[in-house]
Amino acid sequence: MPIDFLPVFLMVAVVVALSVFILTLSRLIRPANPYPEKNRPYECGVDHVGEASGGLFKVQYFVIAILFVVFDVETMFLFPWAVVLTDLGLFGYIEMFVFIMLLLVGFAYAWIKGALEWVS
Repeated sequence: MPIDFLPVFLMVAVVVALSVFILTLSRLIRPANPYPEKNRPYECGVDHVGEASGGLFKVQYFVIAILFVVFDVETMFLFPWAVVLTDLGLFGYIEMFVFIMLLLVGFAYAWIKGALEWVS
């Protein structure tokens, strides 16, 4: 049984070794001359104002992004199901109907909780 996973273990070993090699090589080659202007925070060409840790920020953007990813990944399951719908028969249709209902319940819950409202 472990011999069946030998290609996977070899691939993981090659990826880890290559990652370590590239990071080590870049550390040896790169110039090491930090200066204050280089170490300043930079965001989209806009100079920062004040300290980053001192202010409050809204997490609404992140909540919407996470909800988008969750619903997007869940809807990706619809495409393979649609391809093999005729092979699955009634059982597959009912199971996907239950899945879509759970997805809609989650969407309704997020909507009722106000997670989809953009308040500035």
